[in-house]
Amino acid sequence: MTATKNQTGSKGETNTFEKINTQVYDDAQSASFYVANEIATLIRERQKEGAMAVLGLATGSTPTKVYDYLIKFHTSEGLSFKNVITFNLDEYYPMPSGSIHSYVRFMNEHLFDHIDIAKENIHIPDGTLSLDGVRKHCEDYESRIEEAGGIDIQILGIGRTGHIGFNEPGSSIHSATRLIRLDRVTKLDAASDFFGHENVPQLAITMGVGTIMKAKRIMLMAWGEGKSEIIKHTVEGEIKESVPATFLQKHDNCDFILDHAAASFLTRIKTPWLVGECSWKDTLIKKATIWLSETLGKAILKLTNEDYNEYGMGSLVAEIGSAEQINLKVFNQLQAAITGWPGGKPNTDDSNRPERAAPYPKRALIFSPHPDDDVISMGGTLLRLVDQEHEVHIAYQTSGNIAVFDDEVIRFLDFASDVQKNDKDLESKLKHARKFLAEKEPGQIDNLEIQEYKGLIRKGEALAACRYCGVEEKHAHFLNLPFYETGTVRKKPHTDEDISITCALLNKVKPHQIFAAGDLSDPHGTHRVCLQIIFQSLKKLKEEGAEWLQDCYVWLYRGAWQEWGISDMEMVVPIGPKDMDRKINAIFKHQSQKDSAMFPGNDEREFWQRAQQRNKETAAKFNALGMAEYEAMEGFVRYSF
Repeated sequence: MTATKNQTGSKGETNTFEKINTQVYDDAQSASFYVANEIATLIRERQKEGAMAVLGLATGSTPTKVYDYLIKFHTSEGLSFKNVITFNLDEYYPMPSGSIHSYVRFMNEHLFDHIDIAKENIHIPDGTLSLDGVRKHCEDYESRIEEAGGIDIQILGIGRTGHIGFNEPGSSIHSATRLIRLDRVTKLDAASDFFGHENVPQLAITMGVGTIMKAKRIMLMAWGEGKSEIIKHTVEGEIKESVPATFLQKHDNCDFILDHAAASFLTRIKTPWLVGECSWKDTLIKKATIWLSETLGKAILKLTNEDYNEYGMGSLVAEIGSAEQINLKVFNQLQAAITGWPGGKPNTDDSNRPERAAPYPKRALIFSPHPDDDVISMGGTLLRLVDQEHEVHIAYQTSGNIAVFDDEVIRFLDFASDVQKNDKDLESKLKHARKFLAEKEPGQIDNLEIQEYKGLIRKGEALAACRYCGVEEKHAHFLNLPFYETGTVRKKPHTDEDISITCALLNKVKPHQIFAAGDLSDPHGTHRVCLQIIFQSLKKLKEEGAEWLQDCYVWLYRGAWQEWGISDMEMVVPIGPKDMDRKINAIFKHQSQKDSAMFPGNDEREFWQRAQQRNKETAAKFNALGMAEYEAMEGFVRYSF
C-alpha cells in the first residue's frame, strides 16, 4: 500500500498549492484500509481507557470498502464495537426506514448487522417523522452528539458541487443539523439509485457544516476521476460558501484520502513542474510539452526556450539541450501514435507503429461492459477493424437490463402478442407483466421475469448493431456476468464465477487483440468492475501458461463518460465524416437508450452526442498541437500485463 502525503511529486519542495493535508494512494482499496485501520486503532485505544469511541459515518459508494474492512477486523481479528457510538451524516426526507433507499437500511446492510454494536448507540437522522417534528429532532441530534463527548473521527465523501453531507452550496460554516432542500446536481447524481430524477426526494436531513467542523478528526475520501476537479477546487481553491467542502481548510486535523484518479488534477500531480524541480522521464516530458502547447495556444514545433523557462521547465531545456529537440521528440511520438490501421498494417515496417503488422488478419475481442459501450466508445475503430477484414468478436459483459424503461417491456410484449395471436401463454405473460409494472413502486426491483425481458431487449439491440457494423452474430458473446444480476444499481462483488466465464471466452477466441473499457468515471462502477474481471482473468491465464497471451496486445478505450488525455494516448485512430455517421447509426440501434437514457450520469446529452463531441474534440486538440486535421479521433492506451 503506497501513500504520497502532501508531496510535490518532485524533490520535496514545500507545496504551496494545497491548503488541506492530502494522502494519495494507489487505489481505493488501499486507501480504505488506511481509514479503517485508523478507526480500529481509535476503538482499541478507547477500550484500553474504558471509554467510548464516537464515529461520524457516511453513506454512498465511497465508504463501503471501509465498512468491509471494519467487518473483517471484527470477524477475523476480534475487534469489538461495544464501546462505539455512531452518528450518521444524513438521511433523505421523507424516507421510510425499510426503503431500499433508506440510509438506515444501507448502514444495517453494509455495517451494523455484521458487528456487535449496541443498537442504542446507533444514531441516524429520522426520515419518518412528520414535518412538525423535524426541527426538534435536529436539535436533539446535536444534543446527543455533545452528550457523547463530540465526534472523534468523522468520515466524509464529497459531491460534485462540493457538498459534504447534504450541505449544499450556500451552506454556512456555522450551520447545524437541519432539513435542507437538495440541489439539482445532487438530485441528478442520485437519479440512478432512484430509477429516475423524478423519484429523488426533494429534501434531506443533514448534519450542518458547523457540526462536522466540531469533529476532533476529519477524513474525507474520494475515488475516481469524476471527483478530481472538485478535489482540486477544495484543496487548492479559495474558501467560499458555494463550495462547502472548502470550509475544511479551516479544520486543524483534516486529511483528504484519495486514490490517484481523484488526485489527478492536483497541481503536484497534473503539473509538478509548477511546484518544483522534476525528474524528467519520457512520459513527463510528453505530458509537460503538450500542456505547454495547450496553455500557450501554440503548436508544439513553435515552442521556444523562453516558453519552457517561463513555465518552470528550464531544467528540462538544460537537460535535453534546446526547445527544438524537445519539440521534435514529442511531435514524433504523437505522430507515431496516429494510425488508420488499428489491427496493424500488413506488409509494412511496424517498428514505429502502435500495432504489429503480423499476423494478418487478426482476431480482435472487444469487451463491452454494457451492450452499447462498444459502439459508443470505439465504434469508429470497430468499423475499421471489420472493413480491414479482421475477425472481430464482441463480448457483452453484462445484460444492462436495469437501464431499460418499463414501457419498453410492454411495447415489445404487445408486438409479440400481435404477431403471435391466440397464444395463451404469451397473453398470460403480458397480463402478468402489465400488472407488475402497474403496481411497481418507484425504485422497486423488477421481478426476475421483467429483468429477463429487459435483458433480451438489450441483447436484440446489440445484435442489430453487430449486423450493421458487419460483425457476425456468432461472434457476439453475451456473458451476463453474475455480479451484475441484482436488479439494482448496487451490484455484488465479482467472484471466481465471473472470472471463470471470462477466462473460458478468452481461451475460446484466443485473440491477438483485446479492447476493454478503461472508462473508470462510470458513476455506477460497472465499468470498473468489468475491467477488474478482465485484468484478473488475464493474470490467471498468464499464470496457467496460456501460450496465445504471448502474442496479444490489450488496448483500453474510453468515451462514454470521458476521454483519455492526449499525453496518455498510445494509439489514435482517425475517423472520417462517413465513418462518424456510421458510428452514430450503430449507436442508434440501441433504441432503448435513445432520446433519454435511464442513467445519464452528470451529462444529460444522449450518448451519441457525447461520443461525437469527444471524438471531434480529440481531433481538434491534435490539430492545435500541429498534427494533421481530422474529422474525429478515438484514443487508446495499451495495458501491459
